[in-house]
Amino acid sequence: MIIMSSIRAIQLKSTIREMWMNFPESSTAEVEILYNLALLMAGSAVIVLVLLQFLKSPYGRYGSPKIIGLHPKVAWVLQELPSFAVPVVLMMYATSNSIQCTTNRILLAMFLLHYFQRTFIFPMLLRGAKETPLGTMFLALVFCLYNGYLQGRTLTQYAVYQEDWLYSPTFILGCTSFFVGMAINIHSDHILRNLRKPGETGYKIPKGGLFDYVSGANFFGETLEWLGWAIACNTVQGYAFFMFTICNVGPRAVHHHSFYKKKFEDYPKDRKAFIPFVL
Repeated sequence: MIIMSSIRAIQLKSTIREMWMNFPESSTAEVEILYNLALLMAGSAVIVLVLLQFLKSPYGRYGSPKIIGLHPKVAWVLQELPSFAVPVVLMMYATSNSIQCTTNRILLAMFLLHYFQRTFIFPMLLRGAKETPLGTMFLALVFCLYNGYLQGRTLTQYAVYQEDWLYSPTFILGCTSFFVGMAINIHSDHILRNLRKPGETGYKIPKGGLFDYVSGANFFGETLEWLGWAIACNTVQGYAFFMFTICNVGPRAVHHHSFYKKKFEDYPKDRKAFIPFVL
C-alpha cells in the first residue's frame, strides 16, 4: 500500500509539472531547476505578503531621509534593466526550436514591451520623486535578474505550445488582459505624475481613470497585466510571477489607501484600495 501510494504521488507530481510547464520530455535537468525556482518565487510571495502586513516598502512617502539612496531615475533604470536585458541575451543564444515558435515570440515580445517601458521610458518621466534607498533598489535588481532568467529561459529554450494555442480563447483572453492592464498602469502613472504643478509640493487626491474606483489604480493595472500574461503563457513560471506581483503590490495599494484616508478628510468613502468594488 505504501509503495503504491508513493508511486501514485510521484506520477501525480510528474503530471502536474508537465501540464503547467508545457515542456517536452527530452528537456534537460535545467527544467527541474526552472520548476524549483518558480516554486521558490511562489513561496517568497507568501513571505512578502506576510511581511507587508506589518511593514511598508521603505521608499517614496514611506522612506526616511536618513537612508542612503540613489536618484530615482538612475535607480529605476538599474533595477529594471535585468528584466529586459537577460531575456534579450537568452534569445540571442537560444539553441532550441522554442524560440522559432510564433507563440513564444509573442509572449517574449509582451514581456519585453513592458520592461522596455519600465526601464527606458517610465524613469525619464518621473518628476519630483524621492531618492530610492540602496537596499530597496538592490532587492528589486535581484528580483528582476531572477525573474528575467526564469521567464526568459523558459520561453526561449523549453516551453512548447501546440499550433492552435495561438488562436485559443485562453491565449486571446490572456493577451487582452495583459494589454488592458498595461494601458491602465501607464494611464494611472500619467495621472500620478501630473497631480502637482511645477513647483508644488505635498500630496493630492488622485482623480480620473481607475482612480475613481481604487486608490492603487496603477497597482491594479500591473496585476491585471501579469495575470493576463500568466494565462497566455500557462506555465508555472508565469503564474509564480503573477503570484509574486499580487502579493507585493496588493498590500502597497492598501497602505496607500490608508494613507489617503488619514491625510484627507474628504477622501471618497466609496473608493476601494486595490480591486474595484471588492477590496
